Amino acid sequence: MKNRIIKYFAIPIILISASMITLAYRNNDDGLRRELVLKVIDFAIENGHYHPGNIDDGFSEKVFDLYIERLDFGKRFLLQEDIDELSEFKNEIDNEFKDVTFYFLDESVKLINTRTAEAQQYYREILSEPFDFEKEEQYELDSDKKEYVSNKDEMKERWRKSLKYETVGRVTNMFDEQEKAAEKSDTVTIKNFTEIEKEARGKLLKRYDDWFHRIEQLEPDDRLNIYINSIVNVFDPHSQYFPPKDKENFDIRFSGQLEGIGAQLTQKDEYIEVLRIIPGSPSWKQGELEVGDKILKVAQGDEEPLDIVDMRLDKAVKFIRGKKGTEARLTVKKMDGTMTIISIIRDVVVLEETYAKSAIIEHKGNNYGYIKLPSFYVDFSKADGRNCFDDVKIEIDKLKAEQVESIVFDLRDNGGGSLEDVVKIAGLFIKEGPVVQSLGKNGAKRILEDTDTNIQFDKPVVVMVNAISASASEIFAAALQDYQRAIVIGGTSTFGKGTVQNFTELDRMVPRKPTDMKDLGSLKMTIQKFYRINGGATQLKGVEPDIVMPDYYNFMDFGEKDMDNPMPWDEIDALVYSKWTPSYDIKYIEKLSKERISNDTMMQLIDENGERLKEMRDDSEYSLNYAEHKELTDIREEEGKKFERIGKDSLGLVISITKVDMPLIESDTSKKARTDAWLSNMNKDIYLSEAVNILDDIEEYKEKHARKED
Repeated sequence: MKNRIIKYFAIPIILISASMITLAYRNNDDGLRRELVLKVIDFAIENGHYHPGNIDDGFSEKVFDLYIERLDFGKRFLLQEDIDELSEFKNEIDNEFKDVTFYFLDESVKLINTRTAEAQQYYREILSEPFDFEKEEQYELDSDKKEYVSNKDEMKERWRKSLKYETVGRVTNMFDEQEKAAEKSDTVTIKNFTEIEKEARGKLLKRYDDWFHRIEQLEPDDRLNIYINSIVNVFDPHSQYFPPKDKENFDIRFSGQLEGIGAQLTQKDEYIEVLRIIPGSPSWKQGELEVGDKILKVAQGDEEPLDIVDMRLDKAVKFIRGKKGTEARLTVKKMDGTMTIISIIRDVVVLEETYAKSAIIEHKGNNYGYIKLPSFYVDFSKADGRNCFDDVKIEIDKLKAEQVESIVFDLRDNGGGSLEDVVKIAGLFIKEGPVVQSLGKNGAKRILEDTDTNIQFDKPVVVMVNAISASASEIFAAALQDYQRAIVIGGTSTFGKGTVQNFTELDRMVPRKPTDMKDLGSLKMTIQKFYRINGGATQLKGVEPDIVMPDYYNFMDFGEKDMDNPMPWDEIDALVYSKWTPSYDIKYIEKLSKERISNDTMMQLIDENGERLKEMRDDSEYSLNYAEHKELTDIREEEGKKFERIGKDSLGLVISITKVDMPLIESDTSKKARTDAWLSNMNKDIYLSEAVNILDDIEEYKEKHARKED
């Protein structure tokens, strides 16, 4: 059977290779490369995607709408006549996809380039003269509520209002800053309205000059990537084409490691500037490179330096990163204007903030453990690479050594990651049994189980989630909820991503690709939907916490259901599994928490502020009259004072790092400062405070019922 499957996939790959080689003899250029990319993606989706659907006119219309929205998301470039012209392709993109042609893309790029050049003239002309801020007029911020304009005069008027809106906001802020500065010092130079308005326009002009300069640096591949992803995202929002540089950045985020010098960079004007030095990195150890330094040139060892002034940031980064053990010689302009050459030997840079960490929380005489897991990370590049399962297991051992009564497992803002690792981590809290089930293409079912009967931690667990908790986070929360192994707390629901993706390197599908052609990139493709062990799905619905807490996300259109072309919710048969028998009455504990939340003034403030922010977002039309704008700003600022306390008050938790971690952190001043800041922020976290209150309730319940039994 296995051999037959291999043959089934081998035949189409050979056919693709043969047809592309024919093209290669014709002309090996960027045109051929984009044809290869599109053809291989077409093949991969047709044969591997969970639900490829029909490539027809309906598909074509969806691609058209998505691409146009991404091409001109603010409706500040294209005219209605441009949309009408491009609409001739609205039902042809499916044919172009199959025929591997790019007439629609090429025509759209010509149009957007022309309109961008025109817009460049608009903003420069508009910002050269003062605005009339006494005029009564409105500006709509929400592009969904705008129509495409009919002609260039209307487009110029749209730009005028947009720039006026930004300027009036800057003027208002600058007057407020001047007023506050004058209250603190009598040496502040007081500027009048005319001077401040001119300065505000100047700053805005500089920002738009920078933005349009970055637009001018866009390459054909950048437009191609938008187009291809508009095609791929019609199948579902999580399938995505990754050019080589984007795949490299994805791998860094997924593994928490990279090879390079360990400096976070940004682009300011034409310069690459150091934004942050990563603690423990080669730059940090070498000590000469500093925040604010401008990198002018990069040399690889003794080679000739390469000038990177006015180079795109992503291109410059390619020359600054490099293999472990190699030398980067940087020509740097320091903040005092002096020039120097800094030699740094590249090494593996570890992004510590991406890894699991733990702490001890003391409250009411009890010791509780806390684990923060930012993502379900794994380093696929090494057989023994770092992974979240091993790290979480280590953190649990640290907490057990401190004899904690319970654990808070924090998955807030965790967008997911490794499916294999989440199954193994869930297995640390249950004896054995299924954790998640999935369906693949053509209904192929798979059950992922914990087969290890050992339970690493058998005491109470509270799982914290929010609207950003997605995918693997939802698998973990759902499994522990279904087993009644943990109490899940958070907003109204998690993100709602119930699909599984894998990566395919496109070059591997074209074994005889021309050797001098750039890499084709990678395709992240949805291959399965996953389901809870109770048969339900997290797709669209997410995981609904046992205890719902006030959260700003509760008032936002956020999550899978608000993305373009999400897969539908469905359910399958439940699996057989044995629920955990908790040492407490779950419903009773939930009741206590819900009563406490409903009576908590800070929780009420969060709810009230969430409603206020939603009203502000929905009210998307603003006055461009200065007096009216300032009045609205003052009203909102005054209203906002009521909510300034949120997240500022210390909540009386005693939080410390584990004894095992103490020597390492105390010996590193930078690490100690970061740890102290982390612990301080935890002590202001009202959601964590409620999680601890829940654990207190559980301990009190256990003690009370233990006395009854005695």
